[in-house]
Amino acid sequence: MRIRGIPLRIHPSWFVILLMATLAFEQHYRMVTLDLSDLQRWSLGLVTALLLFVSVLLHELGHALVALAQGVQVRSITLFLLGGVASVERECNTAIGALLVAMAGPAVSLGLGLGLLALIHGGSHLSPVLGEVLSQLAGLNLVLGLFNLLPGLPLDGGLIVKAIVWQLTGSRRRGVEVANSSGRFLAFLAIGLGSVLLLRGGGVSGAWLLLLGWFGLGSARNQRQMLLLQQALKDLKVRDVAQRRFRVLEANTSLRDLSLLRIGAGAPIAPVGEGQEETAQGSTLPDWMLVCDRGRWQGVIDDGPLQQLPVQCWEREQIGNYVRPLSSLTAIHDQAPLWQAALLLDNPAIPRLLVLSPAGLPCGTLERPELGEGVLVRLGLRLPAKLLAMARQQNSYPLNMALGQVARGMVSTGDVAAPIDSSTR
Repeated sequence: MRIRGIPLRIHPSWFVILLMATLAFEQHYRMVTLDLSDLQRWSLGLVTALLLFVSVLLHELGHALVALAQGVQVRSITLFLLGGVASVERECNTAIGALLVAMAGPAVSLGLGLGLLALIHGGSHLSPVLGEVLSQLAGLNLVLGLFNLLPGLPLDGGLIVKAIVWQLTGSRRRGVEVANSSGRFLAFLAIGLGSVLLLRGGGVSGAWLLLLGWFGLGSARNQRQMLLLQQALKDLKVRDVAQRRFRVLEANTSLRDLSLLRIGAGAPIAPVGEGQEETAQGSTLPDWMLVCDRGRWQGVIDDGPLQQLPVQCWEREQIGNYVRPLSSLTAIHDQAPLWQAALLLDNPAIPRLLVLSPAGLPCGTLERPELGEGVLVRLGLRLPAKLLAMARQQNSYPLNMALGQVARGMVSTGDVAAPIDSSTR
């Protein structure tokens, strides 16, 4: 279903926690003095569990609606084992906007908790069962709101800390570092308390704290990896990872020689960027053929003339008569940071970048596999040769790294200044 255009999704793990919550509520209602049959207790436990997840949904809707008000598109809301999560396309551009989005969820939960708390007295007079249900939901909403205010990522309290530090220091990265460190401390604390409870016989509570702690540690590790990835995209230059996937031909080269070069390289005869057969270098893209005339750059030649002209004309026709200007290729300077290259390559229609020297002359090329491999090496990760070969064949990032999305996030949050022109010609 959709709410305000936002898709609502349910992860399979949600059914596990729904069953556990139903069991817990049934056991609670069995302990209190309510005149209910077994079927009525189980039914009431299921209804209470569903109402609890309606509260979780309202919590996430609070985040989502405020994000929409801040101009941030919300992709979906997903209910899963540990509650719910609202997925947004990007973070708010300002610290204040991020603070408002982070505070919205706990505000909804605390508001629900206080509202339901005020209704308990009247509900108990109408029906003891209604009063007990309201009491359970009120307490759990208050716990949900207060728990999410704990100052550590990935909790809302951690997002609040990040936004406050961001606002005070002007650095979003510093906010993430502080909130992430706090989240790691809370995760270790939860694991420690959970272990103590398990040793003392508190089975369910101890296991739950251990689960939350491990989840928090995983989230902190992922956030740290994202920070390192962003730093690598800022520190590395295009020249650090560029290759040379082009050949230089003289303008007086015949089309016959061009065809022989294509065949010798194992490249298909197709326009630039459209070859789909694997070449000898293990890539789906043939090398570019750049054209010079006595040391002066003329442009680029593709296989269009070979397709359009009869074979009998290839010997006497020179490639200099059919060149396209170098400006037809998307280019980037070798001094540019890698995040700018990731932005350009985020366009599926751009398979490769032409790398220009400080003098504005072609000096290399850059493709997605090379960019991704360079980042991974900077992070201390070396992939097996088969994975790298697969990435080259598909002209994709190794491990399907979403480097374009990361680069867009860096621009949207002000971590880096957006380039004046998205492409350098």
